[in-house]
Amino acid sequence: MRESRIAWVDNAKGMSVILVVMMHSALGVGEAMGDEGLLHWIVAFAKPFRIPGFFFIAGLFLSRGIDRDWRAYLDTKLVHFAYFYFLWLFVQWLFKSGLWSGADPLNAFRQLALATIEPFGTLWFIYLLPIFFVVAKLLRGVPPPILLLAAALLETARIESGWTAPDEFAARFFFFLAGHMLAPQVFALAESARRAPRAALTWLLGWAAAEAALAFSPAPIAGYSTLASLPLMSLTAGLAGAAAVIAGAALACDLPAMGWLRYCGANSLAIYLGFFLPMAAARKLIVDHDLVANVDMASLIVTLTAVGGPLLLQKMTKRGRFRFLFERPAFFRLAARSREIERDARQDAL
Repeated sequence: MRESRIAWVDNAKGMSVILVVMMHSALGVGEAMGDEGLLHWIVAFAKPFRIPGFFFIAGLFLSRGIDRDWRAYLDTKLVHFAYFYFLWLFVQWLFKSGLWSGADPLNAFRQLALATIEPFGTLWFIYLLPIFFVVAKLLRGVPPPILLLAAALLETARIESGWTAPDEFAARFFFFLAGHMLAPQVFALAESARRAPRAALTWLLGWAAAEAALAFSPAPIAGYSTLASLPLMSLTAGLAGAAAVIAGAALACDLPAMGWLRYCGANSLAIYLGFFLPMAAARKLIVDHDLVANVDMASLIVTLTAVGGPLLLQKMTKRGRFRFLFERPAFFRLAARSREIERDARQDAL
């Protein structure tokens, strides 16, 4: 592990990507088996902060590169993610299009073309992230309080156009900006948690109780599922959850047994890109052959397979001809990278 990486950031990224994988795994298994288990409760508990926390952490290091020239900026913030989006879009499309089973080729290719403007499957996060980076740089001259207020209003507006990119942009841009603008306070929070672990743990227990109340209590207003989904409350729950993830990630730094979490965070891009294949394969194998009757155990096995599968694939392809699956080739770069840019790219976002 390179020393230039920040341990608690990798821990936080590891938590975030595992929660995302767990959501897809548990919900898929539950639907296939017609039952729910403990992991479904964890998924519901994490819903108010799972994606907000993901984008919040993605914005933490924006200040390192936002003032670079556009060529260098676009290379790491746009081309980098676009390369992996279109590569893994094609991989997912090959498995989901139905061409192998004789599906209509015209419809399959229409689906592929649509994915250039409508994010495909689980890849919507990596589609949206470069848009956030570009918009943030375009608007960097706007006073931060005004920009953050406008983003908060967008989130509160609950825009539902039916298209993923504009809808998710409106719902998530606030958290990305908050991560960027509150980065000094976030680093101070992480340091404070490590200096006073008992106080941090007490705060986390109080947060967990409040989070559970918000996540599991039905909303009194029609159109909203829980208290955590109410306007303004969703902003609060998202920020508080992101802070909890960061505090927990900082505490995990001093636990030798949690090295696996840091490893997951350091390789979160590989997990995010590749988890859908082992997840789908494990779920189909378990359900079709009745290998596991308990939905909790089945969900756990599928989640572990979905997290471990991409890590194993990345390790197997790291030095071979398929390294392009997780490492962008030099000819897909706009400019040569300095050591500083390379360091930031390794720690940045996913």
